[in-house]
Amino acid sequence: MSCAFTPWECQTCAGKRSSTFEILFRTDCGFCILKFVEITVNLLVLVCVGAAQASVAGFTSLGGFGTGSFSLNSAYSPFEGTELQEVRELDMQFTQMRAPCVYGGVAFSLTAAVLTLVFLVVGAKPIQQLRVGLLAGECAFNLLASVGYVAAVGLYLHFVSQVNSTEVCKRRERLYARRGYTSMNCVVQGGDAAVGLFGVAAACLYFASFVVCILAIRTVRAFQSHTAKAQHSQGQAQPQRHSTAKAKHSPKSSIRDRSVRSHHAVHRTSENSHNVQALATLV
Repeated sequence: MSCAFTPWECQTCAGKRSSTFEILFRTDCGFCILKFVEITVNLLVLVCVGAAQASVAGFTSLGGFGTGSFSLNSAYSPFEGTELQEVRELDMQFTQMRAPCVYGGVAFSLTAAVLTLVFLVVGAKPIQQLRVGLLAGECAFNLLASVGYVAAVGLYLHFVSQVNSTEVCKRRERLYARRGYTSMNCVVQGGDAAVGLFGVAAACLYFASFVVCILAIRTVRAFQSHTAKAQHSQGQAQPQRHSTAKAKHSPKSSIRDRSVRSHHAVHRTSENSHNVQALATLV
C-alpha cells in the first residue's frame, strides 16, 4: 500500500471527496507505522529465538548449536571426568533436539520481515499509481502471516514442551541441579515465553494490517471510480460545446439573422412613411 501521499491529492478534493482522501491519508500513515512495527517485532522474535537457545545450551555447547566448547563461564567447568563427558553428551543431544525450533523460528521470522519490507518499498507510490492487484496480494500476505504466526507459536511451544518432557532433559536437569545450577530445568524458559509473546503480537499486527489493507482497497476503488466518472463527464461536455459553437456559425443561422434584420428594417421604413404622411396632412 502507498506510503507516499502528495499534497496535490489533498488540495484537489472538496466536499465529499475530501473526507475520502482524509480517510485514505490516515489509513496510509497508519499502514506505514504498522509495517515498521511489524519488521521490528519480527526482528525481536528472531533475537528471542536465538537467546532462548543460548540460555539452555549449557556449559558444553557454544551458543546452543553443539560446537563442543564451554559457553557458560568458559574459564571454569564444574564437571570433571566421566561426569563432564556425560554432561557434554546430554548437552549435545538436547541442543540437537531443539534445533528444529531454532532453525524454523529464524527462517519464519526472517522471511516475514523481508517480505514485509518488500511490500513497504513496493507500495511507496501515490494513490493514482496504486493497483488493486498489488493491494490484494498484500492483504493475502498479511492474512497468511497473521494465521501463520499463530500456528508457528503454537508449534514452537508444543515442540519445546515435548523436548522438555524427554528423558534426556530430565537427566541433564538432575546433573546440573547436583552442582547447584537450577536454571537448566525442564520448564518453558523466559526466552521461549518471549518468543510466544512477540509471535502473538506479530499476529495481531498483521491482522490489523489486513483490515487496513481492505479499507485501502475500497478507498482506491472509490477514487478510481470517481476519476473515471469525471473523465467521462468531461468527454461528454466537449462535444456539446463544439456543437453549440457550430450551430452559431452555421449558414442557416446566418440566413435567419439576415431575414430578421431585413424585417426590422422594413418595419422601420413603414413607420417613417406613416409619420411623413401625418405631417403632410397637418400642413
